[in-house]
Amino acid sequence: MSRFVPAVALAALLAVPSSGAAAPAAPAVHVPLITGGEPFDSRSLIGKKVLVLRFQASWCKSCASQAAGIERIYERYKERGVELLALQVDDPEKEARAFLKAHGATYPAALDPNLRVANRFGFKRAPYTIVVNKRGEIVARLEATTDEARLTAAIDSALKPPTKRRSPAKAS
Repeated sequence: MSRFVPAVALAALLAVPSSGAAAPAAPAVHVPLITGGEPFDSRSLIGKKVLVLRFQASWCKSCASQAAGIERIYERYKERGVELLALQVDDPEKEARAFLKAHGATYPAALDPNLRVANRFGFKRAPYTIVVNKRGEIVARLEATTDEARLTAAIDSALKPPTKRRSPAKAS
């Protein structure tokens, strides 16, 4: 038991990237889309696009109130190297489709009824939004209320080319 507490503390520290440290790698996501088209595979985006994962539910009031903003973000960034995927958590397909239609969603969506994908990303409750950079690293986690400005800032940051790290100066 005494070794368990430090191990948990260390794991918690490693889960949160510090400045200058590499961000944690995002788990791969491979899901069939309820909005049509080929199954979504996040591995195909590495090196090419930023990924925004939006975990939402038809019964979630915050998800509904933020839906228009999520659609605006999708429209603004879809031609700029950003892929947005909504994962409908705890939703039967009929309710998920009704939610997407009611809110005019045009972005790709999939079901995650058993939270199989969500739990791999540290999901606690809907809405939950993850931003993954082109290197496949999680660079932002936005829980509960995701305002448009915060999500836009996270996406803009992920779109910037990585800065080269300077090597430490050698003492002479």
